[in-house]
Amino acid sequence: MLKIEEEKKTDTLLEEIADYVLNKKITSEEALSTAHHVLIDTLGCGILALSYPECTKLLGPIVPGTTVPNGTRVPGTSYVLDPVQGAFNIGAMIRWLDFNDTWLAAEWGHPSDNLGGILAVADYLSQERISKGQEPLKMLEVLEMMVKAHEIQGILALENSLNRVGLDHVLYVKIATTAVVTKMLGGSKKEIINALSNAWIDNSSLRTYRHAPNTGSRKSWAAGDATSRAVRLALMSLKGEMGYPTALTAPGWGFQDVLFNKQSLVLSQPLDSYVMENVLFKVSFPAEFHAQTAAEAAVTLHPEVVNRLDEINQITITTHESAIRIIDKTGPLYNPADRDHCLQYITAIGLLKGDIQAEHYEDDVASDPIIDQLRDKMVVRENKAYTKDYLDPAKRSIANSVQVHFKDGTSTADIEVEYPLGHRFRRNEAIPKVCEKYAANIATHYSEKQRNRLVNVGNDYERLIGMNVNDFMELFV
Repeated sequence: MLKIEEEKKTDTLLEEIADYVLNKKITSEEALSTAHHVLIDTLGCGILALSYPECTKLLGPIVPGTTVPNGTRVPGTSYVLDPVQGAFNIGAMIRWLDFNDTWLAAEWGHPSDNLGGILAVADYLSQERISKGQEPLKMLEVLEMMVKAHEIQGILALENSLNRVGLDHVLYVKIATTAVVTKMLGGSKKEIINALSNAWIDNSSLRTYRHAPNTGSRKSWAAGDATSRAVRLALMSLKGEMGYPTALTAPGWGFQDVLFNKQSLVLSQPLDSYVMENVLFKVSFPAEFHAQTAAEAAVTLHPEVVNRLDEINQITITTHESAIRIIDKTGPLYNPADRDHCLQYITAIGLLKGDIQAEHYEDDVASDPIIDQLRDKMVVRENKAYTKDYLDPAKRSIANSVQVHFKDGTSTADIEVEYPLGHRFRRNEAIPKVCEKYAANIATHYSEKQRNRLVNVGNDYERLIGMNVNDFMELFV
């Protein structure tokens, strides 16, 4: 009998995540304030993505013309969808341009990807409650769930590297969204654990589509896929679907043995609000985050080199190990997804244009032969100190330096940027620019009257947290 009881013991990690989601009160004002800015930045990036047909072709219901009573509204569109497909739509559009928050650790990723599931479920739930004469959710609860989803994904990422075993970071999006939306839907601890166990058993997509020679647009909808699957699993759990208590640790058949190289998954610190407080904003450039400081350095050098491009002998990029492993690319780049994950391409655009915008990854810009000529002159090398500081929890730097050497033997200064504009150490400098970015992104899609409403609400924390979710979502229709 004892042996049977031991076999049924639930994995500790599943218990810890469920307890955190159910019982932890978010008291950090810094975390909630940061979540507010993550919310508007993420939605603004999603609205900007609606300008790109490659994104919008994936949006809408699976069966054209389908609408759902009390369904999820997809910002910037007229779609009203079930929360599973709504989560995919929102998740895909907010990740499409790779231009909002980032988390860098042993595993990297974008915790705001969870907003696809959180907003979809919050809007659906609020309308369902109103139809029954009940109170809808408030936006404060959305921010609290964002803090918790960020925390789950980010703390898992600190020491549990999926990329080292070839798996994609969106698995952690699925885990985090599953936990918080099951709670939002009224799930018990057992139901949260059941849903979580199914999320782990689901496996993860491979990283194939993030790396040469297969880099492609799936990287822009993979998180939407993960967050929508999380909503599906949460809804199944609420209907009584069973879970699997040792989904992680079962010998021979659990996640750790089958897919994680027999390593144990660990939470290196208690779950609280650390990740939201330390999350990185992409403020200036829609580029893979390991290249953000190289982009800053290149833009700084632009005035000095733009009229001397023919005189360049070599461009030295000094960086950290993760950047070399992920975005150090030579040879042909086949599409925008390939280019915005290439350290050399991003640096070349910064030197050439003095800015980096999403359209700079499109084919018409990439066909300029000067870009590849500059890439061919680049040498990428690691600075061990940069790698050390990247992994230091007290620093979490993302350092790069760029220096241009000319044929006459002269060189520019070696421009070093340790912390990108969106880093916690530069938060006060960044937040006004995050708000400007939100307003500019909103302006690409809405009339002046609607734009003003969205900007006024988006910039007013106290007003926002007291809003009903359904009223907030209505502003974006």
